[in-house]
Amino acid sequence: MSALSAMSRTERRSLKDHLRDRPKLSAAWCIVAAFGTYACMYGLRKPFTAAGYEAPPFGPGFKAFLVMSQVLGYTLSKWMGIRIIAEMQPSQRTATLLGLVAAAEVSLVLFGWVPTPYNGVLLFLNGLALGLVFGLVLGFLEGRQLTEALVAALCASFIVADGVTKSAGLALLEAGISERWMPATCGAFFLLPLTGFVWMLRKIPSPSPADIAARSERTPLDRAGRRAFLARYAPGLILIILAYLLITVMRSLRADFAPELWSGLGTRGQPAIFTTSELWVALGVLSVNGLASTVRDNRRAFFLALAICGAGLLMVGGAIAGHRTGRIGAFPFMVLFGLGLYLPYVAVHTTIFERLIALTRERGNVGHLMYVADAVGYLGYLAVMFAKWRWTADSDFLPQFLQLGGAGATISLVALLLAALFFARVRYPAAPVLRVAPLGTA
Repeated sequence: MSALSAMSRTERRSLKDHLRDRPKLSAAWCIVAAFGTYACMYGLRKPFTAAGYEAPPFGPGFKAFLVMSQVLGYTLSKWMGIRIIAEMQPSQRTATLLGLVAAAEVSLVLFGWVPTPYNGVLLFLNGLALGLVFGLVLGFLEGRQLTEALVAALCASFIVADGVTKSAGLALLEAGISERWMPATCGAFFLLPLTGFVWMLRKIPSPSPADIAARSERTPLDRAGRRAFLARYAPGLILIILAYLLITVMRSLRADFAPELWSGLGTRGQPAIFTTSELWVALGVLSVNGLASTVRDNRRAFFLALAICGAGLLMVGGAIAGHRTGRIGAFPFMVLFGLGLYLPYVAVHTTIFERLIALTRERGNVGHLMYVADAVGYLGYLAVMFAKWRWTADSDFLPQFLQLGGAGATISLVALLLAALFFARVRYPAAPVLRVAPLGTA
């Protein structure tokens, strides 16, 4: 047994060394591993939203209750993640990730077994388990010269997977699987490939000395360190998080009630329409946000990311105006609205916090800042869901969604402009002089 263990350790080291010596291969490996892991995780989270779910005494509002139950667990997980992800040691990520995924699938099995409407609480447990997954995957990717491109691919996974898993869920319903058992059935299909992608994550080498010099070393951060960081940049961070909160609310409504929105637009959603629309959104988001990794200067990249956020919010306004004037149809409206939301949403994930840490040379990690933003964002979404309990498939949903979208995009744009003014006045330490080897050399 000891010989086999020694051989296994040798193989792990040799594969990591092989990837470390070949940056292009390493980048491709990271993209496949991160994209695959998070896309498969969505197979345990989102398929249930493809169903209608009606149950007394809620009627059509039972689906809103289920969404709220999962979001409540997801939100609590994000608040817990502010500490857990910030303090997580790299050696603990893989086992934690697999344990959370297993717990999420068990909750879906129990969802099918427990009678309606009492099974709604099981989606709370599902959300509680899955809310930490993004931070664990992000920990494998941050602090690298190609972090924006890698995290853009990670974010593209949840854009594409949101549509793919809805399509899978709807296909299972049409195949005769009941609404109660469809989520667990769909999740089971994704478990095996997910395990393989997590194995790939485990093989990713740590950032190189050149990565650390360019982006700063990423370390676990204790409570005092977290508070000190947030206090130093509080005005700018609050404004960014306010914009992120509103964008999260709009993005989540669009994702969780996509069938109702398509219906309000006069299009009955076929399984493929969810995937097709999100593929176009993901392509646009990946193309724009991934290019930020080509900007070496951290200050320029940070403000470029804020500009990308502003452009996306203007696109949201343009999509709403085009729909109201009848100049664009249902499909281009959903794509443009989604692209306009995901451009800033993904820019926060890929570039804004990543480059802020690199620019300030502060101790810490992106996962900490992302979980602060996500905790606030999902808390806001939960508040909207409670306030709009009756937002279901009725004819009032689309007009209210458009009204919220216009107001949210306007407020977010103003908040980001003010944040840019704040960070433009901050004095940053000089960046280290670094000669970066061309990509593809050892």
